[in-house]
Amino acid sequence: MDDNLLSKTDQELTGIRQLLWGSNIKQDIFKRWSQGFYFSANEKSALEQAEGGPCAIIAPIQAFILKKLLTDYNGMSFRYTVAEEVQRKVLVNALCEILQQCSLGSYYIVHLRNRDVALDSSGPSLVNGDDTNSESDAKVFHDNLKIRLCPLMEDVRKYYNENIHTLNAQFGVLLFLYSVIATKGLESVRSECDTTDPLIDETYGYGSQSLINLMITGKAVTYVWDNFQDVGGLKLKGLDKQSEIGFITLMEHLRYCTVGSFYKNPTHPIWVLGSETHLTVLFSDEKSLVSPETKSEEARRVFKSYDPDGNNFISVSSLRDVLSALSLVSDQEYVDIMTKKLDSENLGIILLNAFMDEFFPKEESSVPDMFQLIHYNGLARSNVTKQVQYHYGSAILLESDLKSINDSDPMLTCLQTKWPNVEVQWCDNITPSLN
Repeated sequence: MDDNLLSKTDQELTGIRQLLWGSNIKQDIFKRWSQGFYFSANEKSALEQAEGGPCAIIAPIQAFILKKLLTDYNGMSFRYTVAEEVQRKVLVNALCEILQQCSLGSYYIVHLRNRDVALDSSGPSLVNGDDTNSESDAKVFHDNLKIRLCPLMEDVRKYYNENIHTLNAQFGVLLFLYSVIATKGLESVRSECDTTDPLIDETYGYGSQSLINLMITGKAVTYVWDNFQDVGGLKLKGLDKQSEIGFITLMEHLRYCTVGSFYKNPTHPIWVLGSETHLTVLFSDEKSLVSPETKSEEARRVFKSYDPDGNNFISVSSLRDVLSALSLVSDQEYVDIMTKKLDSENLGIILLNAFMDEFFPKEESSVPDMFQLIHYNGLARSNVTKQVQYHYGSAILLESDLKSINDSDPMLTCLQTKWPNVEVQWCDNITPSLN
């Protein structure tokens, strides 16, 4: 290899390490992230997560696996027919899709030069719980990293199919994560992030929102709203287009973030769900959940974009912008007339219901009133049976706009950030855990 290329590769790997972990790698966190990709023995199409931390990688990959299965099979018919060959195929396909979203042209696969390290399926520190080997694990891992250039996606697919054992082994998750950063480009990731903090939290070991966004969309932006949002005079960038996989989070209910329409309304009925500490996946075989939005649904979305606090009203000063965004008449004279009509008490606000009654009295919905939801949690201990298992629920959209707030049911609270009037009857009356 050319000396300059070797130097550049070493610099890139050092930069990736710094970007992910910061200046020091906390050994217990590195240990939790050191796992391969493996499917549950109980739920053949579901990846299993050994410890807290790498859900930022595993949950998005599981979402892409489900996207492939729901496309190739009729409903959930794949559930009891997934063989080892299908597992390999859908895993490799998911990894390739994620890399393709990140790529600016070529692909860079990070792998281990030492075959013995690559094939270590557990590592002594993972087998006996002894932390004495954790530091050497991190050092051995980083000392043995190499970057392989793959000009075409076909080369990537071929490499992973021929080296599936490295994905299943101890460092499979980390090697793929490093490949994502290398393919995206260190500077591209840095330029899209609005923070200099490591992508893996130095204290708790969870993945940052930038890392989650990178895995789901190929963009390492820090925020989850649509396009740009003005915050204190700063234009902060979120998603720039509709995502294939969605994202909703309990943190929106807690007012820590605002999730935009691009994430809430993906092209496939699959959503990564966020809690304070973990990521899981919600999906459905009901394709009409992602049907093109009706005019009235578009109107609600646009109206709410001018109501970031979720108060169900906007300032009268925003009416003209809302009408213009919906391609409705927005001449100032007409706006003044409508302002007087919609704000007859001169309160300075326009209610969502009043706006919809005036401009979209025959409200239509592309979403069925009843549909099936299925939940995945990769941590076996968080499942009711202590085994990774899909959990089914029957959802119904109530006619009332008034939602019941129940802080003791974080799952429902999270789902209501997407469907405000939803109620769900879960199988066996057991609500699955977000954590």
